[in-house]
Amino acid sequence: MPDTTAGPRQVIDQGETRYTLLGTAHVSRASADEVREMIRSGDFDAVAIELCPTRYQSATQPDAMAKMDLFQVLRQGKAGMVAASLALGAFQQRVAEQSGVTPGAEMQMAIKETKRADLPLYLVDRDIGVTLKRIYHNVPWWQRMSLISGLLGSVMSRKKVSSEEIERLKEGDVLESTFAEFAEQSESLYAPLIRERDRYMALRLREEIAGKAPRHILVVVGAGHMKGLGEHLQVLGQQPPGAEAIDEERRSLEVTPQRSKLWKALPWVIVALVLTGFAIGFSRDTGLGWSLVGEWFLINGALSALGSAIALAHPLTIIATFIAAPLTSLNPTIGAGFVAAGVELALRRPTVGDFSRLRHDVSAPRGWWKNRVARTLLVFLLATLGSAAGTWIAGLRIAGQLFG
Repeated sequence: MPDTTAGPRQVIDQGETRYTLLGTAHVSRASADEVREMIRSGDFDAVAIELCPTRYQSATQPDAMAKMDLFQVLRQGKAGMVAASLALGAFQQRVAEQSGVTPGAEMQMAIKETKRADLPLYLVDRDIGVTLKRIYHNVPWWQRMSLISGLLGSVMSRKKVSSEEIERLKEGDVLESTFAEFAEQSESLYAPLIRERDRYMALRLREEIAGKAPRHILVVVGAGHMKGLGEHLQVLGQQPPGAEAIDEERRSLEVTPQRSKLWKALPWVIVALVLTGFAIGFSRDTGLGWSLVGEWFLINGALSALGSAIALAHPLTIIATFIAAPLTSLNPTIGAGFVAAGVELALRRPTVGDFSRLRHDVSAPRGWWKNRVARTLLVFLLATLGSAAGTWIAGLRIAGQLFG
């Protein structure tokens, strides 16, 4: 049966400004129709939506990926973030194929109708990259692998999207739906995923009205954010628009935690320990020294090359990874994954077609290996993972031979 239920609404009056919060279902034609009707009513002189500039660009410029400089993405360490975004997009594509409605259709409608009515459009959600980073840094290290495996599972699985997942998408966006199972059990995940974004969107709305004072703003958000957003808006209404404290707090919610000095020093500590192990080995016996060096190169190189092979890299890329990994592991300023992906790019440069088909290709598991852009990202990630595993395994073997 068609979804004809009107979304929940909340009206908040603050001085000369009125906010009408519309809670939408992210997988619902009825929500998109309701957004269209409300904007066309002429009752509003501004519209705010639960999107950040990055997701707005993705929604309005579907060919933006074709302009991506893949080498710059790798050099700036954003390969993991791009891969995560593609994984979320793949899940979204599966939902669209099965439900007939693209998640976020109501946001697309809001953008279209706001332009048609020539109204200001406020993008009030926090950048998805910042949210992902804050989630990653906020959860315990042992829970991170569960999150990553859950994200990978949503990509690799071709099972029908369950009715429970569809229902979760009616309350929150794709990001929330993907991590919902973990968020329900983890305060450290719930805070950056939900609570912080409720607060952030309220702060952004207060910033937007400073000096403009629109009379009536339609705020289109997922139904799951309505309660929290409304509560924060009411509290912030007691502060003057444009207050410095509001700007300060909003900026604090955009900060991505930096690794501790100890964590930054760890790669250099490992290098020092490995080189010290080599030195001890040679001081005891030349044969032992060369044996340790050989094991280091074989284990580190083989595991990193295996990662490249799993990603179906070019044979020369696999060979280059095998040679580079043991050396890059002794130089933390450059990673084996970067070298592997660089060689792969040189040998199999992605075409314009690869970029234009990227979002479609990654909606199927085999598309990650078929599309040259996605495969290069896999080469980077899997070669890096293999090198990291090789460093620890080889390092422990060296320690075992010296002190076991």
